[in-house]
Amino acid sequence: MLQLENIPFEETLKRLQHIVEQMEDEHLDLETSVSLYEEGVTLSKQCAAYLESVKLRIEKVNQPD
Repeated sequence: MLQLENIPFEETLKRLQHIVEQMEDEHLDLETSVSLYEEGVTLSKQCAAYLESVKLRIEKVNQPD
């Protein structure tokens, strides 16, 4: 499996969007669909974790002294 922690957020999001486009193709076999789904869930969790960390950083910066 990929080392997802080292992939920039923007590239992760682009890959996730590409997976969605692929899964919309009605000609995928079941195994490919499941593999793409698994990768998509992993990427989605990575994006969510990154956004949460950014949110916490912003909240920290905005805290009154």
